Amino acid sequence: MRQINSDRDRWLSQQAISQYMHRLFQTFVDHLSDAPDLEALRDAMANAAAALDLSCFAYLIIPDRAGVPPKLISNYPSAWTTRYLECHYERLDPVIAQALGHPETFKWGLGFKAAAPSEPQRELFEEAAKFGIRYGFTVPIHDHRGPIAAVTFAADERRPRFERSIIEHERVLQLMAMYFHAHARRKLLPGQTIDGVSLSPREFECLEWAAQGKSAWDIGHILGISRHTAAFHLGNAKTKLGVRTVIQAVARLTASRSTLD
Repeated sequence: MRQINSDRDRWLSQQAISQYMHRLFQTFVDHLSDAPDLEALRDAMANAAAALDLSCFAYLIIPDRAGVPPKLISNYPSAWTTRYLECHYERLDPVIAQALGHPETFKWGLGFKAAAPSEPQRELFEEAAKFGIRYGFTVPIHDHRGPIAAVTFAADERRPRFERSIIEHERVLQLMAMYFHAHARRKLLPGQTIDGVSLSPREFECLEWAAQGKSAWDIGHILGISRHTAAFHLGNAKTKLGVRTVIQAVARLTASRSTLD
């Protein structure tokens, strides 16, 4: 009887956790969809991360061309993010280097197995530590062309709660990163053209997700819109590009990018 009660209590506890995570994630997605600006996007991620015992985060769009500055949304100390961008630390940061080279999530900081940093990289870590950024968990975001962004959740110490949250919620954190990227990119990169044809931010965004093999239902779910709305934007993109199918529109998108490389 004790074993039965124990199993029942464990099952109820797991159900409660599952329901809590579902509500937290749905609230996060709703807040992203309703966010009118970058500050609201930042607050949506900061609140969701805090609910998972993760005190701070940083989202960085990685430039794909020389001379193009990175774009950053974060609740790190502003003094650190300002210095990071002014000094172009993204070119030196070993965390970004690993995100560029590998699509898998990874932990970093003192005590984690990693290649020995160079002297400038070690100095960067030491400087970041002065602002309370010593350990982290990073989610690289790659598309079919390669790395495009990274989301990092960081902490000032390697606390058990931070470690536990990363282990227990890794899949949720990956989804949060993907959803955040989908909404942030639309606000940070408002104008897009394909072979001189101008698409709206939403049309371009839907077409990019289609290029990654996502259906209208998938795209709607990611962007917080209905399947019919996603299909509507894809239809507009096809019309503007003068093609009949989404596959043809994706081919135009891919070809236009190839000419820029």
